Amino acid sequence: MAKSSADDEELRRACAAAIEDTKQEILMSIRVAKSRGIWAKSGKLGRGHMAKPRVLAISTKAKGQRASVFLRVLKYSTGGVLEPAKLYKLKHLSKVEVVTNDPTGCTFMLGFDNLRNQSVAPPQWTMRNVDDRNRVLLCILNICRDVLGRLPKVVGIDVVEMALWAKENTPAVPKQQQGILQEGPAMTTVAESDTKVTVERELVSQVEEEDMEALLGTYVMGIGEAEAFSERLKRELQALEAANVHSILENEPLINEVLQGLESATNCVDDMDEWLGIFNLKLRHMREDIESIETRNNKLEMQSVNNKSLIEELDKLLERLRIPSEYATCLTGGSFDEARMLQNIEACEWLAHALRNLEVPNLDRSYANMRSVREKRAELDKLKNNFVKRASEFLRNYFTSLVDFMISDKSYFSQRGQLKRPDHADLRYKCRTYARLLQHLKTLDKNCLGPLRKAYCSSLNLLLRREAREFANELRASTKASRNPTVWLDGSTGSSQSSSSADTSTVSEAYAKMLTIFIPLLVDEEDFYAVVDWAYKIDPLRCISMHGITERYISGQKADAAGFVRKLLDDLENRISSQFSRFVDEACHQIERNERNVRQVGVLSYIPRFATLATRMEQYIQGQSRDLVDRAYTKFVTVMFVTLDKIAQADPKYADILLLENYAAFQNSLYDLANVVPTLAKFYHQASEAYEQACTRFINSIILHIPFQLGLSKMDLRKAVKSSLSGVDKPIGAMYKRLQKNLTSEELLPSLWDKCKKEFLDKYDSFAQLVVKIYPTESIPPVSEMRDLLASL
Repeated sequence: MAKSSADDEELRRACAAAIEDTKQEILMSIRVAKSRGIWAKSGKLGRGHMAKPRVLAISTKAKGQRASVFLRVLKYSTGGVLEPAKLYKLKHLSKVEVVTNDPTGCTFMLGFDNLRNQSVAPPQWTMRNVDDRNRVLLCILNICRDVLGRLPKVVGIDVVEMALWAKENTPAVPKQQQGILQEGPAMTTVAESDTKVTVERELVSQVEEEDMEALLGTYVMGIGEAEAFSERLKRELQALEAANVHSILENEPLINEVLQGLESATNCVDDMDEWLGIFNLKLRHMREDIESIETRNNKLEMQSVNNKSLIEELDKLLERLRIPSEYATCLTGGSFDEARMLQNIEACEWLAHALRNLEVPNLDRSYANMRSVREKRAELDKLKNNFVKRASEFLRNYFTSLVDFMISDKSYFSQRGQLKRPDHADLRYKCRTYARLLQHLKTLDKNCLGPLRKAYCSSLNLLLRREAREFANELRASTKASRNPTVWLDGSTGSSQSSSSADTSTVSEAYAKMLTIFIPLLVDEEDFYAVVDWAYKIDPLRCISMHGITERYISGQKADAAGFVRKLLDDLENRISSQFSRFVDEACHQIERNERNVRQVGVLSYIPRFATLATRMEQYIQGQSRDLVDRAYTKFVTVMFVTLDKIAQADPKYADILLLENYAAFQNSLYDLANVVPTLAKFYHQASEAYEQACTRFINSIILHIPFQLGLSKMDLRKAVKSSLSGVDKPIGAMYKRLQKNLTSEELLPSLWDKCKKEFLDKYDSFAQLVVKIYPTESIPPVSEMRDLLASL
């Protein structure tokens, strides 16, 4: 029998060198083959599950008075040097299973309960022979029993066979293994006899021993002693062996023939083994070639898919970068005649769409920095600038020529004896032809609108001045009125001279006619947003009336009205609401700034100012702007009350005085408006409740300055009544002076003093009833006397 690798000292030293840094000792090391495949029927490993040479080593490391035992897996590096590969703790060993598919019984698996991926089959370890397998498993089981106090689950191993093998082949326990168990300060040595006995005891249970004894009892055949039966069996065995030797000697020719056949078969097997080695090498090389081919094929397939996707993306990008020839011709040198305006509008729409498609949100960021994209964007920008420049020059010349043509026609204006109303319908109709072009120019370059607006307004102003001058001259010439001015309250005239009674209404009628004719013309060309901003700067509250006027115009629009009119009105309404909201926010910010001021007393400044503001706001309400004003009221009053509470909390001593004075001022200033405005009425009641609460707290603090003591003896009561109620008019007078001193609003003093006297009488009444109940024989001033005293003060 070949020497076991477990007794190879060189192997043990190599394993110890591989784990030198871990400060662990090697108890046992043995060579194994590692695989994850399934054994075929022939006992050979299948394709794709080739065995790999490994070394299993059992190591230990002392930790104080205890020792930790590990199962190490070491592999051979490229240079043939052992290096650590896996590390398992034997305390997690839960299962030892001999693989039944291996007919030799030399393959087993070790299952650990702390492995993360339990779905992957554990590796299979194959020993050279059954003795090596039993030797390793016996060592592992003994260590588990002695160190851990338990045995893992054993599957596929005949425990009887293991017990018999342990008796006959007790492995030599290496010196390193003899000290792995440590209980207390001294080390416990595991002897060979202990190993043999304990394995037999652990591997064969009591039930199995009883079954074995019963089985052996059936073969006693009447013999009372086992020794006699054993001797009989030995004699029979010797007889059979002698008969077998005689039979073998008689069949020597057949044996020689069999030996020759075996030698021939051995040679064939050796040749086949060599061929199989050659074929295995060629198959390994072929497998590597196939894997390389598959890898290159996968890369080529992936490259083909990527190239196809890249071509599709590039086609889409090229479609974006292509400039249609008809649009390029129109944008670079096309005519702006009325018949060509449809083509110009389509070209503008395409150009704006193309520019948007080359921006980052619409174009992938990785394409934005490509050279072709940058060049195409620059080309489109150049095309845009060229077109905007040409269109702007054409429109400026068009406005000038159109107005010059109208001014040169004298029949268009008022003449002597003929008052002609100006008509801009033809002008607006001709300009409307290029309205869409102006919108697209604004989209392409909003900076071009300034010069165009200036050119249009300059030309139109010439026309309006000429029309207004001619119309006013003829209007004054055709108006019949007295040329002599009326003299009023002049002391130089005689008493008999009466004032001129000439009718001058025609002058007013002429002015009204002038306004009626020319104001609509001016409004048609007016900048509505500028008017709104101008009105806001003059008086922000005018946003309320403008909002109502705008709402009235919106509600009065017919369903078939032009869409741009409704859009203009909606935009104006939003702008007015936004500006008014800005005014409200700024006013609220000014109110909140009062919180950061030095200690304030009396009525805060924003209380009466809000009343004035609310009065003016109600005067400006028109149409349906009620909601706009109510929202402003809600925000104003909420900020006012919050700021008032913060200011009051800054000085707790005078908090209630400040609150009651300001809430009273809020009610007094908004009394009339609260009767007609529901939103202000709600806040009026809220202020009234807060006022009552502040009054109650303040009056109680005033009254508590006069001491009353309860729960005393009769003698103490007499002293307390004498000290407190004799000359009570002085403390009450002091109470009035304190109330008068703390209040800055003198108009509140009478009502607060009445409340104070009423509260004082209520408290004194309760005190008197309590005295009568507890001290019925004692007398104190009656409540009526106290009431008369308060009334006289």
